[in-house]
Amino acid sequence: MPVKPTPADKFSFGLWTVGWEARDQFGDASRPALDPIESVRRLAELGAWGVTFHDDDLVPFGSSDAVRDDIIKRFRAALDETGIVCEMVTTNTFSHPIFKDGAFTSNNREVRRYGLRKVIRNVDLAAELGAETFVMWGGREGSEYDGAKDVNAALDRYREGIDTVAAYIKEKGYGLKIALEPKPNEPRGDILLPTVGHALGFIAELEHGDIVGLNPEVGHEQMAGLNYTAGIAQALWAEKLFHIDLNGQRSIKYDQDLVFGHGDLLSAFFTVDLIENGFPGGGPRYDGPRHFDYKPSRTEDVDGVWVSAAANMSTYLLLKERALAYRADPEVQAALEASKVLELSKPTLGEGESLADLLATPAAFEELDVDAVAAEGYAFVHLNQLAVEHALGGR
Repeated sequence: MPVKPTPADKFSFGLWTVGWEARDQFGDASRPALDPIESVRRLAELGAWGVTFHDDDLVPFGSSDAVRDDIIKRFRAALDETGIVCEMVTTNTFSHPIFKDGAFTSNNREVRRYGLRKVIRNVDLAAELGAETFVMWGGREGSEYDGAKDVNAALDRYREGIDTVAAYIKEKGYGLKIALEPKPNEPRGDILLPTVGHALGFIAELEHGDIVGLNPEVGHEQMAGLNYTAGIAQALWAEKLFHIDLNGQRSIKYDQDLVFGHGDLLSAFFTVDLIENGFPGGGPRYDGPRHFDYKPSRTEDVDGVWVSAAANMSTYLLLKERALAYRADPEVQAALEASKVLELSKPTLGEGESLADLLATPAAFEELDVDAVAAEGYAFVHLNQLAVEHALGGR
């Protein structure tokens, strides 16, 4: 039986997930609007730990300052009442038509200035609510036509925008980190910073990159045919995995935002294995929120919204149980050893050994029986089968 989640599991949900009215490009909403305060209470009842939001998820776009202040007051009261944590805040720079060509990289300077003001306003709100992460997804930062965007200038403006926000965070003494969220396409034909690798390269060019990291999402990586587990592994290796978005995706399609595990189940297993167990040979660990960025299917009614929210947490906990058993299995440990997975942690050059020493070691090259070494198998299939059997509860 699935274990009931508790706040100790650090599960969090975006208000835009359970609050999605199920409107898409081809159909009107199939569910009524949901009060964010109700979402907080229902998520708390299900055992969630945290909540996140875009500014417009909480306060309708264009609201007066008085209305905004009242909504935030009610929201803070709901957090206090339930014990739910506001762990991350982000800004909607993609819904309103003003952002149709982006925010920080719009060709229109007036739009860029407006976008920067909108973001800064919500950095203040994030700090006020005690959030630790400020996610920035550039969903409109891109183009459909190669000739429509000066990419050199666009990346300059993107860098200017992110550095300006990061400098403001430092100036104010906020304990916030910025997490960039890569995505290859949709809603733009091509989005700037489409993958983890692109984003890491971009961060290296920032003046204030020390507080800028990543928020990779399952579906965004898999939309491009990439491996999510490998993506967050590289972000961890670079010590830039500040936040994660978990959901399900079935191959290279539109962004499906399915329940976590309802896409590539074995990939979800290895994602949970990495998050909960860390690298086999040791190294950086992720201890942040297990954040679900999914959408209840358009076919669900209001009750189905909460069933689907619970399904994310249940699937994660089931996979966590399997992943812990997988790593604790002596046969798995033996298979890791036999496949030389653990040997990969051993430096290629020995302690105190120089390249000159290696070049002077005939056994490493001239005398090595390359055919004999090449004939050895790595038994990766056996190792993966053990993972499959644990993931399916067969062990």
